[in-house]
Amino acid sequence: MSSADTHCPYCALQCAMTVLHDSETAVTGRDFPTNRGGLCAKGWTSAELLASPHRLRMPLMRRPDGTLAEVTWDEALDAVAAAFRETRANHGPDANAIFGGGGLTNEKAYQLGKFARVALGTSRIDYNGRFCMSSAAAASHRAFGMDRGLPFPVTDLDDARTILLLGSNVAATMPPFLAHLAGARANGGLIVVDPRRSATARLTEDGAGLHLQPAPGTDLPLLLGLTHIAIAEGLADRAYIDERTTGFDAVRLSVAAWWPERTSATTGVPVALLRQTARRLAEGGAYILSGRGVEQHVDGTATATAAINLALVLGLVGREGSGYGTLTGQGNGQGGREHGQKADQLPGYRSIRDPDARRHVAGVWGIAPDEIPDAGIPATALLGELGGPVKTLLVAGSNVIVSAPDVEAVRAGLEALDTLIVCDFFLSETAALAHIVLPVLQWAEEEGTMTSLEGRVLRRRRALPGPDGARSELWILAELARRLGAASTWPTEPAEVFYELARASEGGIADYSGLSHALLDTGVEAYWPFRSASTPRPFTERFAHADGRARLIPVDATPPTPTDGGGELTLVTGRYLQQYQSGTQTRRVAELNAARPEARLEIHPATAAGLGIREGDLVAVSNARGTVRARASVTADIRHDTVFLPFHYAGDECANRLTEAIVDPTSAMPEFKRTRVRLSREGEAHA
Repeated sequence: MSSADTHCPYCALQCAMTVLHDSETAVTGRDFPTNRGGLCAKGWTSAELLASPHRLRMPLMRRPDGTLAEVTWDEALDAVAAAFRETRANHGPDANAIFGGGGLTNEKAYQLGKFARVALGTSRIDYNGRFCMSSAAAASHRAFGMDRGLPFPVTDLDDARTILLLGSNVAATMPPFLAHLAGARANGGLIVVDPRRSATARLTEDGAGLHLQPAPGTDLPLLLGLTHIAIAEGLADRAYIDERTTGFDAVRLSVAAWWPERTSATTGVPVALLRQTARRLAEGGAYILSGRGVEQHVDGTATATAAINLALVLGLVGREGSGYGTLTGQGNGQGGREHGQKADQLPGYRSIRDPDARRHVAGVWGIAPDEIPDAGIPATALLGELGGPVKTLLVAGSNVIVSAPDVEAVRAGLEALDTLIVCDFFLSETAALAHIVLPVLQWAEEEGTMTSLEGRVLRRRRALPGPDGARSELWILAELARRLGAASTWPTEPAEVFYELARASEGGIADYSGLSHALLDTGVEAYWPFRSASTPRPFTERFAHADGRARLIPVDATPPTPTDGGGELTLVTGRYLQQYQSGTQTRRVAELNAARPEARLEIHPATAAGLGIREGDLVAVSNARGTVRARASVTADIRHDTVFLPFHYAGDECANRLTEAIVDPTSAMPEFKRTRVRLSREGEAHA
């Protein structure tokens, strides 16, 4: 029997596991600081993905009759290269586009960005992380000069007295993380902000903490109100503010109008809970953590900025025993945005608009700086160009027909393309629309690195061979680059690609230049930046701005327009424990799918009664963009003006049929968490 120590293929906690392979494959949890040997249901069943009968094993091409048929790799790659070449010749380089994913290894993310800019000469590249971390990333970069999800190890949370958890249901998304909340719960200090009484919110019961249940879309007023209380009650750490920040007076003025009674009237959170929360955070040993629930809004960057302002006013950031951080979602959501998949970035988290960055990266790539295209456009705008300015699209590591906002518009764009190429290990809903499908390797079949939510670079190790017909994206990109006559070199060995990535990142914000696969294999703790040593807590002495100070940035809120009172409700979307992201993987795992085979619409009993809806009834959830049909789950765990749908499902259950492609003006994050809908009962519960 062979074995390999690696990490889970799902979320950014990157739980350590060992893969055991003989006639069958199994996984076991491995002791590691983040998971301490534990795994969630997804991790325990992850080996089933490797032997799935749904695996793609040969390239597929669309026949004239509309069906997909197996072809050889040479036929498929020749067709892809021809499509890219013809599109560029007829429409220019930006008519070719790349859409990547936050689950790709660092090596693949780097090579994908390089391929777009060097082999295709296109600026049109972005990735699904734009739907995940972009608002928090933008806010952290503005405030601290650096975006690292957690600027401290997860284990620092073990000693916290108070943790304010904003918009994150970690009990469903990363259950092993709950162990790090135990100390705060024992101290009565877990404070959860969520419009639902989620599994995480229920952990505050029996004296373990507080649950603040604001109206959807009012997280920004809530945080402004908490900052107002902190300043008004003399809880602000003025010595810290004077020594380590700039901009306090502007922030003080910006929150002056958010007195507790106004904040309560806007959010629905009682004044007593607001005051109790601010006072608990000021007692010491406090952390503020944010998740997608407060970030996936058109004001997501402002909301994340307000959370940072609160943390800075209280003197929490960059001090032992306290801090601010954001919980990265996808497995390589951190590393995936650092090395070139984002429309405006080069490796090392460098701005593509920075002449020095362009010169450095061009030198590594062996091209002239002016050969690197300018900044492109973010994901939602890129998807909006499909079938128009964009004629050919390659998708790697993403299922946009389920995960993007307003998916029916995205579907129309995909169907209007001259050529759609999808790299995947399953025939996802997006791959099913493709002209060419390229089968790729999975997590335990490849070498590489991932960067966890802590900013820790981890080794992914190969435990078993993949199917004979599947290939690594590194090999695919190298073969395509060769066919296109691209400049530069295109290594296919992950260790060699990482060596080049490290050189390209040198001197950047996310500097990996002191790292290699060989060094990581020694077990070194590798928190970036890593030039010659690890940096687990980068803000202890100074922030990443040139003057070493954090920026307090004033933001203001416009209270959301209330629903019309005529049956209109607010839809929020989220996750189930047993499913993951677009469901491409988990909907193909029997145990997980048996536990959560379908989307369920959560609705308050009073709201359901008013609409004649009973438990299990089939309900149509509609707005101008489309209709979703789901069985009702009647529960007092949700506000009476709010309904909830998971976003893991496709077809008539796809929640993103309803979401709107409007975005945050700074981060380009879509509005996923506040959508107006109407309900109608369509059928009775199953007998």
